[in-house]
Amino acid sequence: MANYYDIDGILVEEEFVPVVFQKAINGVKIDESTEKGYVEQGSKTELPFWLAQELHMRQAVSIRVPACFNQKTRLEIQADAACVDLRSRCPYFYEFGCKLAPLCDKSIGLLLSYAFRIRYKEVLHKAHTTAFAAASKFLMLLTKEETYMYEAAQSSMAAFKKWRMGGPRLQRASILGRKRKPAE
Repeated sequence: MANYYDIDGILVEEEFVPVVFQKAINGVKIDESTEKGYVEQGSKTELPFWLAQELHMRQAVSIRVPACFNQKTRLEIQADAACVDLRSRCPYFYEFGCKLAPLCDKSIGLLLSYAFRIRYKEVLHKAHTTAFAAASKFLMLLTKEETYMYEAAQSSMAAFKKWRMGGPRLQRASILGRKRKPAE
């Protein structure tokens, strides 16, 4: 229940996925420009992931691989994963891919793993070494998950520098300063 109100989780499920209807369905309009009140078997459209997932479980649709995980994206990631603009393709690239992989293409998992391993090193390196001006351009390429990781790395580096520059290295626990009551 903790993820019920997670805004990022909600936004992930709003991503659109291409589907093909496996059954004809009455009483449904997927296109307002048509007069038909039904969907024919074999019709193709895009639906939000939350709806496509539910219809897939009921065997009403088959889910196709979205453009953000297509062959072009895979080739670009294999060529140089650190330079690919994943945010413009899907802001929640990793989380969406993890939810999508079991439903349409299990090889998405390998793509996610490869991209994350390569980009993880780059994100941490940039978080620890890049000036703010250069970092803002780099941040535009990162997914939401990578942005959180970047911010956490910067925060930990700032805390480390603060600790390193001075201040108390060890602090005495407050409980150690109290004296015991004499035993009677």
